[in-house]
Amino acid sequence: MQSSINLLSETQLPTREALFRLRYYEESMSGEAYLVLLLGDLEQSQDNPPLLRLHSSCTTGDIFGSLRCDCQAQMHAALRAIAQEGRGIFLYLPQEGRGIGLAGKLQAYKLQEQGYDTVDANQHLGYPVDARSYTTAVAILQEMQITHARLMTNNPEKIEALQAHGIHAERVPLEIPPNASNIFYLRTKRERMGHLLTILPERKDIDPKLL
Repeated sequence: MQSSINLLSETQLPTREALFRLRYYEESMSGEAYLVLLLGDLEQSQDNPPLLRLHSSCTTGDIFGSLRCDCQAQMHAALRAIAQEGRGIFLYLPQEGRGIGLAGKLQAYKLQEQGYDTVDANQHLGYPVDARSYTTAVAILQEMQITHARLMTNNPEKIEALQAHGIHAERVPLEIPPNASNIFYLRTKRERMGHLLTILPERKDIDPKLL
């Protein structure tokens, strides 16, 4: 299903990384907000694909710095990479908890405290493992006439979503070293969700401090 978007506002946003252009798009049917940070000249994407990050919103991580996930670290790493290159796109997508919402995510967290992994917790609650759609993100990129991009991600489904809509996506890894609170979450994403994670230690090599 095609997504209808409206650009409602644009302004400059000075950050620690760079002076970005910030756009506010609204998805017509849902009214959801999609924020886009832009840097540099983004024309001629076929000849010079820009860096691109599709970042799902994460209140607990991005705002409060939760160590259960790597979201905040990925967000800042992506913004730094764009700033260092002087060119790129950062889409902030309203997809809390892989699309199940903040309340659902917190319910899943409670089950994870009882021994469920992130996949089983979602399923136990009756939610999809991953409820996200990238249709609106694609519509925004198409509106910007982006045909090629270097996508910063560890999730092959994001690459497939862009390519299915005619946007050529080359993967740029965005791995963050694990910590004691997220190592098994990241391992589950690799082993059960197909995420491309290479810096996780094998089970026999896990530091006891991470258990």
